[in-house]
Amino acid sequence: MSVGVWLVRPAAEALGQRVAEAVGGEVVRPWLQEGRSREVFARLYPTRAQWVLIGTTGIAVRFLDGLMTDKRRDAAVVVLDEGAHFAVSLLCGHEGGANRLAYRVANAVNAVPIVTTASEAVRPLTLGVGCRLGARAEAIEACVKLALGTRDLGEVREVATVDLKAQERGLLEFCEWHGLPLRIFSRAALAARPWVTRPSAWVERHVGAVGVCEPCALLASARATLLVPKTTLNGVAVAVAQDSWEAA
Repeated sequence: MSVGVWLVRPAAEALGQRVAEAVGGEVVRPWLQEGRSREVFARLYPTRAQWVLIGTTGIAVRFLDGLMTDKRRDAAVVVLDEGAHFAVSLLCGHEGGANRLAYRVANAVNAVPIVTTASEAVRPLTLGVGCRLGARAEAIEACVKLALGTRDLGEVREVATVDLKAQERGLLEFCEWHGLPLRIFSRAALAARPWVTRPSAWVERHVGAVGVCEPCALLASARATLLVPKTTLNGVAVAVAQDSWEAA
Protein backbone atom coordinates (compact mmCIF):
# COMPACT_ATOMS: atom_id res chain seq x y z
CA MET A 1 0.00 0.00 0.00
CA SER A 2 1.77 3.15 -1.20
CA VAL A 3 1.90 6.47 0.62
CA GLY A 4 -0.85 8.87 -0.40
CA VAL A 5 0.41 12.36 -1.25
CA TRP A 6 -2.60 14.65 -0.96
CA LEU A 7 -2.50 17.97 -2.78
CA VAL A 8 -4.68 20.69 -1.33
CA ARG A 9 -4.13 22.89 -4.39
CA PRO A 10 -3.01 22.28 -7.98
CA ALA A 11 -0.18 24.76 -7.36
CA ALA A 12 1.59 22.05 -5.34
CA GLU A 13 1.71 19.60 -8.25
CA ALA A 14 5.49 19.74 -8.82
CA LEU A 15 6.24 19.48 -5.10
CA GLY A 16 3.83 16.59 -4.73
CA GLN A 17 5.45 14.68 -7.56
CA ARG A 18 8.88 15.13 -6.01
CA VAL A 19 7.67 13.91 -2.63
CA ALA A 20 5.84 10.96 -4.16
CA GLU A 21 8.96 9.85 -6.02
CA ALA A 22 11.07 10.11 -2.87
CA VAL A 23 8.76 8.12 -0.59
CA GLY A 24 7.31 5.67 -3.10
CA GLY A 25 3.93 7.33 -3.00
CA GLU A 26 1.05 8.25 -5.27
CA VAL A 27 -0.24 11.77 -5.79
CA VAL A 28 -3.93 12.28 -5.00
CA ARG A 29 -5.71 15.23 -6.64
CA PRO A 30 -9.04 15.75 -4.85
CA TRP A 31 -10.34 18.21 -7.46
CA LEU A 32 -10.56 15.28 -9.89
CA GLN A 33 -12.76 13.30 -7.47
CA GLU A 34 -16.50 13.61 -7.01
CA GLY A 35 -17.53 15.49 -3.88
CA ARG A 36 -16.00 18.09 -1.57
CA SER A 37 -12.33 17.69 -0.67
CA ARG A 38 -13.03 16.85 2.95
CA GLU A 39 -15.52 14.15 1.92
CA VAL A 40 -13.04 12.70 -0.56
CA PHE A 41 -10.33 12.60 2.12
CA ALA A 42 -12.68 10.85 4.56
CA ARG A 43 -13.43 8.24 1.92
CA LEU A 44 -9.80 7.64 0.95
CA TYR A 45 -8.11 8.00 4.35
CA PRO A 46 -8.52 4.32 5.38
CA THR A 47 -7.14 3.10 2.05
CA ARG A 48 -3.55 4.11 2.88
CA ALA A 49 -1.29 3.33 5.81
CA GLN A 50 0.46 6.71 5.49
CA TRP A 51 -0.38 10.14 4.09
CA VAL A 52 1.58 13.25 3.24
CA LEU A 53 -0.74 16.24 3.08
CA ILE A 54 0.74 19.22 1.25
CA GLY A 55 -0.98 22.21 2.75
CA THR A 56 -1.58 23.63 6.21
CA THR A 57 -1.85 21.84 9.55
CA GLY A 58 -5.18 23.59 10.04
CA ILE A 59 -6.64 21.92 6.96
CA ALA A 60 -5.19 18.57 8.04
CA VAL A 61 -6.74 18.83 11.50
CA ARG A 62 -10.14 19.68 10.05
CA PHE A 63 -9.93 16.83 7.56
CA LEU A 64 -8.97 14.34 10.29
CA ASP A 65 -11.76 15.36 12.65
CA GLY A 66 -13.95 12.32 13.26
CA LEU A 67 -11.66 9.91 11.39
CA MET A 68 -9.23 8.99 14.17
CA THR A 69 -10.06 5.89 16.19
CA ASP A 70 -6.89 4.22 17.56
CA LYS A 71 -3.22 5.19 17.31
CA ARG A 72 -2.35 1.58 16.47
CA ARG A 73 -4.73 1.48 13.50
CA ASP A 74 -5.05 5.03 12.22
CA ALA A 75 -3.12 6.01 9.11
CA ALA A 76 -0.06 8.15 9.79
CA VAL A 77 -0.12 11.75 8.59
CA VAL A 78 2.73 14.13 7.78
CA VAL A 79 1.95 17.72 6.79
CA LEU A 80 4.28 19.59 4.43
CA ASP A 81 3.69 23.27 3.74
CA GLU A 82 3.63 24.36 0.09
CA GLY A 83 6.86 26.31 0.60
CA ALA A 84 8.56 23.04 1.64
CA HIS A 85 9.88 24.58 4.85
CA PHE A 86 8.59 22.08 7.43
CA ALA A 87 7.55 18.41 7.38
CA VAL A 88 5.38 17.91 10.47
CA SER A 89 4.72 14.48 11.95
CA LEU A 90 1.08 15.11 12.86
CA LEU A 91 -0.52 11.74 13.56
CA CYS A 92 0.75 8.29 14.57
CA GLY A 93 4.38 9.31 14.96
CA HIS A 94 5.63 6.04 16.43
CA GLU A 95 2.92 3.49 15.76
CA GLY A 96 2.22 4.51 12.18
CA GLY A 97 5.72 5.66 11.27
CA ALA A 98 4.92 9.34 10.75
CA ASN A 99 8.16 10.36 12.48
CA ARG A 100 10.27 8.37 10.03
CA LEU A 101 8.15 9.58 7.12
CA ALA A 102 8.64 13.20 8.19
CA TYR A 103 12.40 12.76 7.89
CA ARG A 104 12.10 11.12 4.47
CA VAL A 105 9.91 13.94 3.21
CA ALA A 106 12.17 16.60 4.73
CA ASN A 107 15.29 15.06 3.20
CA ALA A 108 13.63 14.94 -0.21
CA VAL A 109 12.84 18.66 -0.33
CA ASN A 110 15.43 20.12 2.08
CA ALA A 111 12.81 20.91 4.72
CA VAL A 112 13.02 20.76 8.52
CA PRO A 113 11.45 17.63 10.08
CA ILE A 114 9.17 18.44 13.01
CA VAL A 115 8.72 15.62 15.55
CA THR A 116 7.01 16.31 18.87
CA THR A 117 6.64 12.86 20.46
CA ALA A 118 7.91 12.75 24.04
CA SER A 119 10.53 10.02 23.64
CA GLU A 120 12.45 12.12 21.10
CA ALA A 121 12.17 15.28 23.21
CA VAL A 122 14.22 13.83 26.05
CA ARG A 123 17.13 12.72 23.87
CA PRO A 124 19.64 15.59 24.00
CA LEU A 125 22.33 14.42 21.57
CA THR A 126 22.73 14.70 17.82
CA LEU A 127 25.45 13.01 15.79
CA GLY A 128 27.16 14.50 12.78
CA VAL A 129 28.72 11.80 10.62
CA GLY A 130 31.04 11.86 7.65
CA CYS A 131 32.58 8.76 6.12
CA ARG A 132 34.55 7.49 3.18
CA LEU A 133 32.77 5.82 0.29
CA GLY A 134 31.64 2.31 1.17
CA ALA A 135 32.21 2.61 4.93
CA ARG A 136 30.57 -0.33 6.70
CA ALA A 137 27.95 0.07 9.40
CA GLU A 138 30.28 -1.64 11.87
CA ALA A 139 32.97 1.00 11.26
CA ILE A 140 30.46 3.81 11.73
CA GLU A 141 29.21 2.26 14.97
CA ALA A 142 32.75 1.89 16.29
CA CYS A 143 33.52 5.55 15.66
CA VAL A 144 30.20 6.64 17.16
CA LYS A 145 30.88 4.68 20.34
CA LEU A 146 34.38 6.15 20.52
CA ALA A 147 32.96 9.67 20.24
CA LEU A 148 30.19 9.03 22.76
CA GLY A 149 32.56 7.61 25.37
CA THR A 150 30.51 6.95 28.48
CA ARG A 151 27.34 8.38 26.92
CA ASP A 152 24.75 5.94 25.61
CA LEU A 153 23.29 5.63 22.11
CA GLY A 154 19.88 5.83 23.76
CA GLU A 155 20.58 9.53 24.36
CA VAL A 156 20.90 10.21 20.61
CA ARG A 157 17.91 11.84 18.90
CA GLU A 158 19.09 11.85 15.30
CA VAL A 159 22.03 11.44 12.94
CA ALA A 160 22.95 14.10 10.39
CA THR A 161 25.16 14.02 7.32
CA VAL A 162 25.80 15.80 4.01
CA ASP A 163 23.72 15.16 0.89
CA LEU A 164 26.64 13.34 -0.77
CA LYS A 165 26.22 10.60 1.84
CA ALA A 166 22.43 10.38 1.79
CA GLN A 167 22.46 6.92 0.20
CA GLU A 168 25.58 5.56 1.89
CA ARG A 169 24.58 1.97 2.70
CA GLY A 170 26.66 1.61 5.85
CA LEU A 171 25.25 4.82 7.33
CA LEU A 172 21.69 3.80 6.49
CA GLU A 173 22.26 0.39 8.08
CA PHE A 174 23.70 1.93 11.24
CA CYS A 175 20.65 4.19 11.58
CA GLU A 176 18.33 1.23 10.95
CA TRP A 177 20.08 -0.88 13.59
CA HIS A 178 19.48 1.74 16.25
CA GLY A 179 16.16 3.15 15.08
CA LEU A 180 17.66 6.59 14.45
CA PRO A 181 16.39 9.00 11.81
CA LEU A 182 18.91 10.33 9.30
CA ARG A 183 18.78 14.02 8.50
CA ILE A 184 20.41 15.34 5.33
CA PHE A 185 21.96 18.78 4.88
CA SER A 186 23.02 20.26 1.56
CA ARG A 187 26.62 21.10 0.82
CA ALA A 188 25.56 24.73 0.49
CA ALA A 189 24.11 24.69 4.03
CA LEU A 190 27.38 23.36 5.43
CA ALA A 191 29.45 25.88 3.50
CA ALA A 192 27.28 28.71 4.85
CA ARG A 193 27.80 27.59 8.47
CA PRO A 194 31.43 26.45 8.75
CA TRP A 195 31.49 25.54 12.45
CA VAL A 196 34.59 23.40 12.62
CA THR A 197 37.42 23.05 15.09
CA ARG A 198 39.75 21.52 12.48
CA PRO A 199 39.07 22.68 8.90
CA SER A 200 39.90 20.05 6.29
CA ALA A 201 41.37 21.05 2.93
CA TRP A 202 40.51 17.60 1.54
CA VAL A 203 36.86 17.91 2.58
CA GLU A 204 36.70 21.42 1.14
CA ARG A 205 38.01 20.18 -2.22
CA HIS A 206 35.62 17.23 -2.42
CA VAL A 207 32.54 18.53 -0.60
CA GLY A 208 32.75 22.30 -0.94
CA ALA A 209 32.73 22.91 2.82
CA VAL A 210 35.57 22.86 5.37
CA GLY A 211 33.91 20.15 7.43
CA VAL A 212 30.99 17.72 7.59
CA CYS A 213 30.45 16.09 10.95
CA GLU A 214 30.69 19.17 13.20
CA PRO A 215 28.44 21.53 11.19
CA CYS A 216 25.95 18.69 10.62
CA ALA A 217 25.73 17.94 14.34
CA LEU A 218 25.19 21.61 15.15
CA LEU A 219 22.75 22.31 12.34
CA ALA A 220 20.54 19.45 13.50
CA SER A 221 19.65 21.39 16.66
CA ALA A 222 19.03 25.11 16.84
CA ARG A 223 20.13 25.20 20.47
CA ALA A 224 23.08 22.80 20.37
CA THR A 225 26.64 23.24 21.55
CA LEU A 226 29.50 21.01 20.47
CA LEU A 227 29.99 18.32 23.11
CA VAL A 228 32.56 16.18 21.29
CA PRO A 229 34.56 17.64 18.36
CA LYS A 230 35.50 15.71 15.27
CA THR A 231 36.56 12.18 16.21
CA THR A 232 37.97 9.90 13.52
CA LEU A 233 38.43 6.15 13.21
CA ASN A 234 38.98 4.00 10.12
CA GLY A 235 37.62 6.44 7.58
CA VAL A 236 34.69 7.66 9.69
CA ALA A 237 34.35 11.07 11.37
CA VAL A 238 31.82 11.73 14.13
CA ALA A 239 30.96 14.83 16.15
CA VAL A 240 28.44 15.01 19.00
CA ALA A 241 26.29 18.06 19.80
CA GLN A 242 24.18 18.46 22.92
CA ASP A 243 21.05 20.55 23.43
CA SER A 244 21.82 23.66 25.45
CA TRP A 245 19.20 26.21 26.45
CA GLU A 246 22.01 28.73 26.92
CA ALA A 247 22.65 28.45 23.17
CA ALA A 248 19.02 29.07 22.22
